[in-house]
Formats: sequence, structure tokens, C-alpha cells
Amino acid sequence: MSTLIKIIGFICLPSAGESLAPLRLFLRLVDPTIPVYDRRESWLGECRTGVQKQSKNCGVKEELKLGKALILCDCSGSQAVDAAALSKAAGKEVSKLHSALCTREVEHAASAIEGGNAIICCAQEQRLFDALAAEIDAPPLPVLDLRDRAGWSDDPASKLPKMAALVAEAALPAAAEKVMDVLSEGLCLIIGAENAALPAAEALKDHLGVTVLLTDGGDLPVTRDFDVIRGNLRRAQGALGRFSVVIDALQQLDPGGRGAPQLTAPQDGGRSDCDIILDLTGNAPLFPAPEKREGYLRADPAHPASVAAAVLSASHLTGTFEKTLFVKSNPLLCAHSRASQTGCSRCLDACPTGAIQPDGDHVTIDPMICAGCGACSSLCPSGAISYDAPPVDLTFRRVQTLARAYLEAGGTAPRLLVVNTHGSDMTRMAARFGRGLPADVIPLEMSALAAFGHAEMLAAQAAGYVQVSVLMAPGADADVIAFEAQLANALGANVVILDTEDPDAMSDALYEVAPLVPMATPVRPMGNRRQVARQAAKALNPEAKTLPLPENAPYGAVVVDTDACTLCLSCVSLCPSGALGDNPDLPQLRFQEDACLQCGICASTCPEKAITLEPQMNLTASALDQVVLNEEEPFACVECGALFGVKSTIDKITEKLAGNHAMFANTDAARMIQMCDDCRVNAQFQATDNPFAAGERPKPRTTADYLSKRRDH
Repeated sequence: MSTLIKIIGFICLPSAGESLAPLRLFLRLVDPTIPVYDRRESWLGECRTGVQKQSKNCGVKEELKLGKALILCDCSGSQAVDAAALSKAAGKEVSKLHSALCTREVEHAASAIEGGNAIICCAQEQRLFDALAAEIDAPPLPVLDLRDRAGWSDDPASKLPKMAALVAEAALPAAAEKVMDVLSEGLCLIIGAENAALPAAEALKDHLGVTVLLTDGGDLPVTRDFDVIRGNLRRAQGALGRFSVVIDALQQLDPGGRGAPQLTAPQDGGRSDCDIILDLTGNAPLFPAPEKREGYLRADPAHPASVAAAVLSASHLTGTFEKTLFVKSNPLLCAHSRASQTGCSRCLDACPTGAIQPDGDHVTIDPMICAGCGACSSLCPSGAISYDAPPVDLTFRRVQTLARAYLEAGGTAPRLLVVNTHGSDMTRMAARFGRGLPADVIPLEMSALAAFGHAEMLAAQAAGYVQVSVLMAPGADADVIAFEAQLANALGANVVILDTEDPDAMSDALYEVAPLVPMATPVRPMGNRRQVARQAAKALNPEAKTLPLPENAPYGAVVVDTDACTLCLSCVSLCPSGALGDNPDLPQLRFQEDACLQCGICASTCPEKAITLEPQMNLTASALDQVVLNEEEPFACVECGALFGVKSTIDKITEKLAGNHAMFANTDAARMIQMCDDCRVNAQFQATDNPFAAGERPKPRTTADYLSKRRDH
């Protein structure tokens, strides 16, 4: 018998036409409880024969209109799952409640994988299920963690609403990840002293193209298995596959001659490229946020284990890699600067890796350096930068879907817990060894915590959550998250930051929250982040007109000192969002508060320093209208009566120049100050001392002139 047996609960892959009867007979004699599954037998086969047919083999009644069925497991009876109630609450068909889907009942998992159109409600054994899918040549099924996030909890309240919410979120279509290819040919620059750099080079020489930059006066190796240079690294730029370095006092090895190796004369400004940098100097890192710079490995030379780990990591950095494109940008919306006047610099100040740099009136993002922290997306007031892995609108949908499904399943007053992968690990530890999460706390995992900004917090609060908790994690942008939480709270949200790495402390903090009153009528705002924030704030503060906001908030008003303002309108010409405008018929300065980004360009541009910013959010309809901040009486042209300019300005100019300046010494010249453009040009042309006047134009010569001249001679 040529049957191939894969020992994962005995999944059998027989050849075509071969029977498993002998194997089943043998295993029955050894252990009657061992299951044997033939991949040719489809567990969901009977289910697919009818739209709504109960299968006696699998216990799944698949309703194709309801989408993917749920494959349930109570994990050896350690959690209580009401399959029928969950099916009704989530609107999904469910399998029978398994108890050992990853061991004794693995054949049911295999059948589900082969049948497709299902979700396995066990995330712990995803690796096993993926391997099983590869073994039977089927696409892997999505997994859903109901146990750690809901089932394993000491809260006596029903977990059904939370389970229904998690199922609804899992059914959302995933956004396609945008990536770019990065090629690393394995050119590695090792920087450090002889005692650390040379052993690392020896370990890597068979895997990478190694060049060692010695920073001390140690002996040069005789080997030519790798290159050795000396010098001072002046500058390093780039990331994996695209590093560029500049080295001063560069000395290269002279391969000729007998005796000890010799170096060339030192030269400044040596330039080179490499794919990987291994920094063993023990000095300050070459880049900001070095742990987020791909291709840059750094270790303490006095710590052999760290050096060994860095060497091992470097040896794997060859080939083609996929670099995620974390953010997308729209330079036309950027309010960084106008006419050399710097405005918004929120993203520049917050970017930990230096991936964002000024580029004229806008900013540019280096996708190779961007580590995807998400801070720029939360802070950007105009939407010029938005997170794209996943997109912002998908985050809104996830938040609102969780809340809606929880409430529709009979739950009340849900709370949202925002975590990243570190926070998910903490929730799993709390579930396995502690109290787990309360039944009303719904976890939402984000790839970047800082990408969950004030707009997302407000959208969650408006969707029906009574509280939003953000669980901090190592490496998260704490300052950005704290500011966004402060801004959201000022706009009516209830955001709490949990800063602990102890799973029990996290659980205790969540259990100790006093009952909170939910919104009477949840709303689900739509639009961009500014629009969502405004709609949510209005729903959370139905009686308020204006909400004061903390300094540097991206919402607010422009306050004009009318006594100092001359209506020069320089602020209007430079406003990047169009919040400030003029009136083509009258000397007016208009303002639309909803469009104001509080970038500050108007304040820095104003020659009279008459503009200040006032952070606030106006929740009334007037925020959407243009209001007049300053206006004056227009001046009527003394010649034709047309309105132009500002009367106070024309009077002031006339007072200063008439009779006091050589160009306006006489009455007629001074009168031109009070004329419109057309009349001023006409008066100047008609004046006796017209600077545009010229002598009499010579008459054109004709043929007759030439002939008469010839006759005269």
C-alpha cells in the first residue's frame, strides 16, 4: 500500500483509486479513537447540494445567502458557546460545537478547509490550519479569535453580543495591501572596531558581500574574503537596498606588496552605496528611530549575544522583499507653507524616522524610510496624508460594524479597547491566566496605534461606545496618542489611555470602570476625517454651540484686530484651504471656520500682525458660512466714480504723499492717487510731462520719395 500519512490527527492522502479500508482496520485495532480522514470525502459536500440542507456528517446547515459559515470549538470545554444563539445573533450558519478541532476532530477542520466558505473560530492554531490547507492543496480559511477575546472571561455577563460583533467585523472585506518591491543584493557595510567588526565579517563573508569600515587602529587582516577600509563615516542615508554613505579620511587597502597590508592615502568625501549596514560601534545610532529603519542593524559590541543576533539577521537580508506602503498623500491639500511662509509642520515634528521632509510648499514622504507609525495621518489637519494600511475608511467601518452588531445582538453600553499586536498578546495572556476582558469590552486591533486618532475616537463614541480605551505598547508614539485623546475628550468623547504592560493590571482597570450611560441614538458619521469629527462632535454635544480646544488643535477661528488690519488681503492670497476669502465688489475679509486648518500662515504673513488663532470647534451652521471679519467703506474714484480700494487707506496714502513727495508735488499728480487704475493711466497719458510721451513719429518713406530724390540729382 502506497498511502501517504500526514500525522496531524491522521490526515490521509491516498492515491487515486486506492482504498483506506485496510488502514482504518489497522488503526481500529491499535486505537479505536484515532480518526482517519480521506481528502476525497468532502465534509461540506452534502451542504453544497442544497441551499439549506442539514448535513448528518458535519452538522453544518449552510445558508449560502448568509456568507461564510462559522466552525466553532469550545477548546476542550473551557469556554461556553451557544451555537444556536450565536447563529441567530450573527446571522451566520454554524457548525456543531467541536471540542478538539485541532486534535481529535481535525478531520472536520480539513473538510471545512477543502469546502471553503467558512471561518474557523480558533486563532491559536492558525499555523496548523494553514499547514493543513497546504497539505490538501486548498486555500487557507480565515480565522477568528472568539476564545481569548470573548469566551475566556470571568465576567458572568453574556458574551453573546461581543461574539456577534467580532463575527460581523471578521466578515468585512479586507483591503488589498499596497506594496513595493525592494531588492537587496547583499552588499553589507560593517562599521566598528577590529575586535567586533572582523569576526562579524568572517561570519558573513559566505553569505554577503562584506566591506568592513574600521573605526580604530587595529591590525588589518591578510584575507581577501572581504574588503577592509578605514575612515570616518560622515553621513548615511536610505534604507534596505538603497543606503548611501559618505566617508571622510577614507583609506583603502593596497593589495600589492609583501609584508603587512598597506592602506592608501586618506581622502575626504568618499561615496558608496550598500544594501545593509551593520553598526557595531556602540555609539549613537546613525538614524532616528533606528529600530524602525529596515536594513540597519545595530548591536552593542560588548554584548556577544546581541552581535550574534544582528549577524544572523543580516545574513537573511538578501533577495527581493515587499515593502508596505503605509500612507498615501495628496500634495494639493498640504498646508505646509506658501510663499516661503511656514505653516503646518505637525507631520514633520511627529515623524520618528525622518521619512517626511519639506518639498517646497508641500512635504514629501520617503516610502522606504516610513515605518507606518500612523502619527502623520492622525495629526494632518487637511487629509493631505492619510493612513492606508488599512485605509482610514475601513477603520471607521470596523468601529461602526462592531458597535452596531453588539447593540443589535442585545448588548448595551459597549466599550472599545484599541490595541496593537502587543496589546493582543496581553489580552491573550489575561484570558489564559487571568480574568480576561469584561463582556462589554470589544477589542479592536490596529496595525499602528497612532493611526487611531481623534476622528476615529469620536466616531467610536458616536457609534454607541460609552468609552474608548487605548492600550499603550512599547514603541508607540505616546505623545501623539495623548494629544489625540485630549482633543477627542475636548470634543465630547470619553477616551482613556491604559499605560501598563501587566495583563492583570489591564484587566483590573477595565473591570473597575463604573457603569456608563450610552447615547440614546447612536450615529455613524461619513466622509473624511474632518467631516467625521465634526458630525460626531455635534452628535455628542447636541446643546453646545462652541467647544474650546487645546492649543495646536486643527480646528478653530481666525481673530482679526480690525483697528490694525488694512485689508491688504495678503492672508487671503496665501490661505491654503480657502478659509479666508475676499469680496470682489467690496473691501471685505471673509472667513469660513469649517475650512480653517489653523496652519498659521495667515498670522505669519500679515504685515500688521493683526491676526491671531483661536482653537475651537463651532458646532453651529455659521461654521459652514462665510462671515465678514473686517470691512471698510470703499473709495470712489474722483474721476469716474468707480469704487476701488479702501477709503481709509487711500486717505492715509494721500495724506503722506501729497505735497510731501517729489512725484506728487503738484495738485494734478496728487489727484492721481485718488483715481482708479484706468483713470490714472489716462490722466498720466494726457499730462504735459507724460513720461510715456515721445517725439513726433517720423513719416514713412515711399517710392515717390526715392524717385524725387533721384530727380533732384
